[in-house]
Amino acid sequence: MADQQFDIVVLGGGSAGYAAAIRARQLGFTAAVIEKDKLGGTCLHRGCVPTKALLHSAEIADVAREGEAYGVLSSVAGIDMAGVTKFRTNLVAGKHKGLQGLLKANGITVIEGEGRLVAANTVQVGADRIIGKNVVLATGSYSRSLPGLEISGRVITSEQALELTDVPKRVVILGGGVIGVEFASVWRSFGADVTIVEGLPHLVPNEEESVSKQLERAFRKRGIDFKLGVRFQGVTQDANGVTVTLEDGTTLPADYLLVAVGRGPVTQGIGYEEVGISMDRGFVLTDERLATNVPGVYAVGDIVPGLQLAHRGYQQGIFVAEEIAGLNPVVVQDVNIPKVTYCDPEIASVGLTEAKAKEQYGDDNVTAYEYNLAGNAKSSILGTAGTVKAVRVNDGPVVGVHMIGARVGELVGEAQLIVNWEAYPEDVAPFIHGHPTQNETIGETMLKLAGKPLHAI
Repeated sequence: MADQQFDIVVLGGGSAGYAAAIRARQLGFTAAVIEKDKLGGTCLHRGCVPTKALLHSAEIADVAREGEAYGVLSSVAGIDMAGVTKFRTNLVAGKHKGLQGLLKANGITVIEGEGRLVAANTVQVGADRIIGKNVVLATGSYSRSLPGLEISGRVITSEQALELTDVPKRVVILGGGVIGVEFASVWRSFGADVTIVEGLPHLVPNEEESVSKQLERAFRKRGIDFKLGVRFQGVTQDANGVTVTLEDGTTLPADYLLVAVGRGPVTQGIGYEEVGISMDRGFVLTDERLATNVPGVYAVGDIVPGLQLAHRGYQQGIFVAEEIAGLNPVVVQDVNIPKVTYCDPEIASVGLTEAKAKEQYGDDNVTAYEYNLAGNAKSSILGTAGTVKAVRVNDGPVVGVHMIGARVGELVGEAQLIVNWEAYPEDVAPFIHGHPTQNETIGETMLKLAGKPLHAI
């Protein structure tokens, strides 16, 4: 049995894990990353990157169908799934190679194998013990299912959906959150009939309600069906397809059932509980500094309760390395982390919804304004509908920005600065937003809330 010693040992090489290791090296620490699969984790290989590659292929198909409206004679002869797969896999392979080079350039030791926490400062990989003055747990997440709902055959998760070699004719999607609406968008663009089943009253139920309603209208227009406020009861399948039954008695035949009910933490059988790490329903509990109850052990990313986003993982990985170095980094609350849903139309948001702001500050102390993209020249050129909504505390800062429309994910950078820097609309209003850009929509919203609207009424 060989021992290797480092200042920081990271168990898991996904977004949160490798970010912690890179920042640790920048701060002068020695660092090791232990990964049983591939560096980059779910985000790079089975989540963010490959799904967005699919969505880009879907966008190109939609643009080609609509070309005549813009004076371009184009059409879609069909979807070549082998070609789509080649584009996706080549993209992921290139990013994976780049990430491997990045860690090597930073002098990070990458240890391949399945690690198990055997003591507060020790991870065992096979016969080797990897000892760290500090240990960072970053083992990521997996696609969840419902109790009794087995993932097999034509009942699939997003991971199997990525690997399909043909375009389904009919799909039922269980779950109207981010994963569900993104795959619905892709498959509809590829020509499939899609039905989403969501037990809550709205699609993307964690978003601003007005945004959810606009997405529902847009999906209806696109021919995407959805059943809201009704629960899944069961599914049967054979070699040719599935039949989904809902609690209200509705039956939905399809080629596949995509189970998109969220992701669970990968924490079982890795030694966490045996070492005494406090857990709750499989998640690792930490304080706001991301320290566990065991001294010298931290947790980051999807195994920590809250938003399961790659960029939250990056931020937490960097945060922990700086915390270990004694730099006292700033805590960013989950509510102020930007979120983007890459369906068509896109959704982007940061901060409090209007309802949450009123709960926190009182109904009479909150003002909201919703700017319609119809007034924005670039949005009209793109042919998109939607809104930008900002929520402010009266005579105070902007506490939330919520957007829907093509490409609005690219606007969330400025929105998160406004919210996290607690800017007043009056602070932002004097700044110039290039014309014609969609970025102007944020400027127009701030002008309106500052009491001096230009292209708003």
